[in-house]
Amino acid sequence: MTSQFPDRQWGSRTNLLSRAANRFAATKPGSWLIRTVTPLDRAVLERTDAKYTVLGPIGAPVILLTTTGRKSGVARTQPLLYVHDGDALYVVGSNFGQDHHPAWTGNLLADPSATVAIAGERIPVVATPVPDADKDALFARFIEITGAYAAYRDRTTRNLRMFALRRA
Repeated sequence: MTSQFPDRQWGSRTNLLSRAANRFAATKPGSWLIRTVTPLDRAVLERTDAKYTVLGPIGAPVILLTTTGRKSGVARTQPLLYVHDGDALYVVGSNFGQDHHPAWTGNLLADPSATVAIAGERIPVVATPVPDADKDALFARFIEITGAYAAYRDRTTRNLRMFALRRA
């Protein structure tokens, strides 16, 4: 088994639809809309093991991350955009710029074992926090995916949690 993750991107980040969607996603109404469609997107992703996403036509690289709830012990699944780099997938807890960290980041801090669904595969992973010194360069890659990340970072004063996910 290879240490690489499969890569599947549906659509293009440079087409007119994608550029308009990225500009809209950076606004507060855009963030609200994305949060509102997240349950639908989660359902599509779960049924296809992350082959397809509601955000697919705009070229968004999406995974499903399943963590264990640190309080409940129940599996919790969240669709997330990611940066793929060699043997790691990187995720950021932007939470659309809200004042609190998303629950999945606390779950990973409590138990770094998780599962990623990507391109039709479910892969066990281990999460490690990205050191603060590496965050700026990595965050720039998230902004390349969608400029909305810059807006999310500007909306909050918290240090955004970032994780490297590697095959277990």
